[in-house]
Amino acid sequence: MDKVVEKPHERLATHLAPELLDVNTLIRDRMASKHAPRIPEVTAHLVEAGGKRLRPMLTLASAKLCGYGGPYHIHLAATVEFIHTATLLHDDVVDESAQRRGRPTANLLWDNKSSVLVGDYLFARAFQLMTDSENMRVLRILSNAAATIAEGEVLQLTAAQDLKTSEEIYLQVVRGKTAALFSAATEVGGVLAGSDESIIQGLFDYGDALGISFQIVDDLLDYWGSDKTGKNIGDDFRERKMSLPLIKAVAKADETERAFWVRTIEKGKQEDGDLEHAIGLLTKHGALDDTRQVAIEWADKAKAALGKVPQGDIRDMLSDIADYVVERLR
Repeated sequence: MDKVVEKPHERLATHLAPELLDVNTLIRDRMASKHAPRIPEVTAHLVEAGGKRLRPMLTLASAKLCGYGGPYHIHLAATVEFIHTATLLHDDVVDESAQRRGRPTANLLWDNKSSVLVGDYLFARAFQLMTDSENMRVLRILSNAAATIAEGEVLQLTAAQDLKTSEEIYLQVVRGKTAALFSAATEVGGVLAGSDESIIQGLFDYGDALGISFQIVDDLLDYWGSDKTGKNIGDDFRERKMSLPLIKAVAKADETERAFWVRTIEKGKQEDGDLEHAIGLLTKHGALDDTRQVAIEWADKAKAALGKVPQGDIRDMLSDIADYVVERLR
């Protein structure tokens, strides 16, 4: 029988199994509510939906890599997961999504009001968990990340449907909505351990570059994915989001092609066959391949940043995770 090869994040999860068990226990404890049973119902639907727990693992791994013995890396890992889950609840309302991780979204099963309010509750719980460490620098990093995430989402809202959106604006959106939490997750591990500033900077740079690569790949899979990736092909097109593949194709569009983008993205008048035509234009101008190359470059930057952190199995697994992020495109 062929041996099943573990994926990098699965190897890291195995390595961090005791800590992850503690994180999950803390998450279940802190998502409880004496007075509002809707809160644990909605939260459990998303938290227990089979996500990779990548972000909290980054916090645990960074702390352990730097020699931290505990216990507050558990609290901060749970904090990171609560912030992430809160943003997902809010995102699904904003995007009017009906499916996430192959399951109906909370706003579909309950309603938009429940998703927004439970998301608010999780943000509040996250801030409560942050204070347990009694580390002001950690509080500053994670609270800044929460503000940056919200700012990134609003920027994406204003940039959507605007064909003038540049790659610079796109990168700003990605840094806000995704990379900010990745970099905070890795940075706080080093801060909690009292590591040298060069190591903390290396952890931040790794998280930042990994998060950017992760989001670029996610946006690319919206046009280049399959059922195996868990993505609903064409969601970004239907929601008229100016992601990197689209920005690159619009930049090379002729007059006829630009008229198509104006109709479908700016005016939102989409018809049967438009998604297929859009993918054809992305392919024609090499936008998909170019976007893939950008994702690889950011994954390489993430791996290079690890040169500043202590050597060992965890560093090797973090490097492999950067490779795996872009391997999803194969």
